[in-house]
Amino acid sequence: MMNCYKTAATASPGQHTADKPRLRAIDLARKVRQEKARTRTEQTEPPVSAMQQRVTELKRFSLQLQNVHPNVLAKHLHKNLLYQDKDVVIINKPYGVPVRADSGVTSITSVLPVLSKMLDGLKVKNDSNLLPCLSLEKDSTGVLLLARSEAAAENILDLSRNNQLERRYWVITVGVPVPSEGLIDIPIIEREVSSPQPHFKMTLSPLYRMNEAGEKLTKVRGHRQAHPAVTKYRVLDSSYGCSLVELQALTGVKHQMRVHMAYALGCPILGDHKYSHWSKLAPQKLPEGVLKKLGLEQTKSRHLPLHLHARHLVLPGHSGSDVSTSCPLPKYFIKTLNRLRLTFPEDKNNK
Repeated sequence: MMNCYKTAATASPGQHTADKPRLRAIDLARKVRQEKARTRTEQTEPPVSAMQQRVTELKRFSLQLQNVHPNVLAKHLHKNLLYQDKDVVIINKPYGVPVRADSGVTSITSVLPVLSKMLDGLKVKNDSNLLPCLSLEKDSTGVLLLARSEAAAENILDLSRNNQLERRYWVITVGVPVPSEGLIDIPIIEREVSSPQPHFKMTLSPLYRMNEAGEKLTKVRGHRQAHPAVTKYRVLDSSYGCSLVELQALTGVKHQMRVHMAYALGCPILGDHKYSHWSKLAPQKLPEGVLKKLGLEQTKSRHLPLHLHARHLVLPGHSGSDVSTSCPLPKYFIKTLNRLRLTFPEDKNNK
């Protein structure tokens, strides 16, 4: 029986076929050089660090949550439920998923009807829905407060406007704030940045300026479009030129904490690529020592996530008593703390 896969005639030793031309010495030398060059390239390319791998996995996971079926995201939020009663629901917001988004983009708001049915089952009314209060940014994580009715939402907004709602955030900063605790009271305004890539950013609009001699502050007229912004901060720990800082935003201006940390204290939040530069859009530039501790290259820092976590919420006088909720840190945040040798306050208390 003939072998159906045998298509070429067998050549005797020393005989050259048309399909297999003679390999010349010059071709062999070129092949050897190419192989050596490829080997050198592989040897000089640094291996992917554990940190870079985690950053890549986090980015992939957040993109998956934005592109999954609404039921899948709703199940994830239900799994991360922190508290619920007849008026409010508190969940742990995942990284990279917007609270609100344009039509066609999966967001937390878009899956709240599904989440409401998961929480209440058949008891849910057709017109029942959850309303997001005190929204978090897309790349922040932690405590997200939802109201079960418009009346409950209005009550929460009143508490917030009167500074009766206690919200504490944890951030990791590049730099150590001096002094170690204080109150930042500097208005914020949105301005257009003149650069090869024109864009808008929030920035400081101070009410005082230093005189030319640098001896005293002079009060200046405030800009009518500036918003009052007050942030309370406290350094919890510092190591390797970075800090774990607790923040309280006493006002609700867009990007308030990020702007105050970067421009008022000169200590931008780790992973804040927007406010680490003023005149350009570029990845955050990190000190060599920090890159080494994180196991990152500067060229890969653009993938570093924003380390801003809504850690704690106190809802006063709710159902006769205060509701106090703490939210666990995301894994990437904990890994960064460990690499930078930054200690949890709870750990210090146990020493």
